[in-house]
Amino acid sequence: QGQLVESGGGSVQIGGSLRLSCASTGHTDNTNCMAWFRQVPGKERERVAGIYRSGSVNAYLDSVLGRFTISRDNDKNTIYLQMNSLKPEDTAMYYCAAGAHCVTAAIQRWGQGTQVTVSS
Repeated sequence: QGQLVESGGGSVQIGGSLRLSCASTGHTDNTNCMAWFRQVPGKERERVAGIYRSGSVNAYLDSVLGRFTISRDNDKNTIYLQMNSLKPEDTAMYYCAAGAHCVTAAIQRWGQGTQVTVSS
């Protein structure tokens, strides 16, 4: 099975922007959906947004609507998450995921995670 390799995390000030990338390497049959999830310690992992190979975007998490944009380059088997107007509550480990559908139960592969920290 292939890997999901994330990049682009880091520390940013409130109101700043970051762009996360996730490249799927190797086996690509189970990349119909690629998505971003996030998790903070002590809380459940939540889906930020997902995108299908067709380009159809799965619903954004309400709290990021209008600030985050997910996109996909099928030729590169890569997805992106443009995050603008970042808030402290966006601080989390962000995970890339891939599977048949953009729901947790259908996710078959996870990335190792990339930390995003938003502070004043």
